Amino acid sequence: MQRIRGRAADALRPLKMTRGFQKGPAGSVLIEMGRTRVICAASVENRVPYFLRGTGTGWIKAEYALLPSATSTRTPREACQGRQSGRTQEIQRLIGRSLRSVVDLAALGERTIAVDCDVIEADGGTRTAAITGAFVALVEACASFYEKGKTFPVKDFLAAVSVGLAKDGEPILDLCYEEDSTALVDMNVVMTGAYDFVEVQGTGEGRPFSRREMTALLALAEKGIDELIAKEKDALGGELVWKVGRIG
Repeated sequence: MQRIRGRAADALRPLKMTRGFQKGPAGSVLIEMGRTRVICAASVENRVPYFLRGTGTGWIKAEYALLPSATSTRTPREACQGRQSGRTQEIQRLIGRSLRSVVDLAALGERTIAVDCDVIEADGGTRTAAITGAFVALVEACASFYEKGKTFPVKDFLAAVSVGLAKDGEPILDLCYEEDSTALVDMNVVMTGAYDFVEVQGTGEGRPFSRREMTALLALAEKGIDELIAKEKDALGGELVWKVGRIG
């Protein structure tokens, strides 16, 4: 099939990560995947939720928001409506548990890292872009308080990508909005650098899909995540890459 903007079926959209995008947070990055752009910021708080007080263990929480002008049709601010949508709550829980899956919470000490993901332009794959960008911001934030000789809190790399079956049934990687809206099957995959799954969210939007098709989609996702982690390493640079997984 001919994909939008001529991409191959197994190709990611053009990807750019700009570190230090904001001065205030301990870690921040602007991630651009095609026309989807997300600001991811990680702030360190010297406190933990009440259920972790006195345990010596830290926590990671995430918030996600779509700016009103991020899509062609304006979306009212949820703060003005007095409540978050179910979609927003689902996505920020996904981001939080994905990040926690590769973090040694005990190595954080009694700190909370609050990760904010704000979508400034949405063209499909906002949750997967948010996870990938948030990981880079998280590593930066952990480096801000890391003491040499101790365990670095981030144990492994993490990235996320979308895959799906196009309307003609061909497996495709990293769907933009137009592709996502017509896909027969839509799937979001979160994986670690060790190729372990953190989350797989797959839906037969147009029809059910077979085990064979699911296997093909997961293999395609693994290829994409491998490329995304390589881009994360490029963005972080040698010193921060060296810290990930460091024990003492």
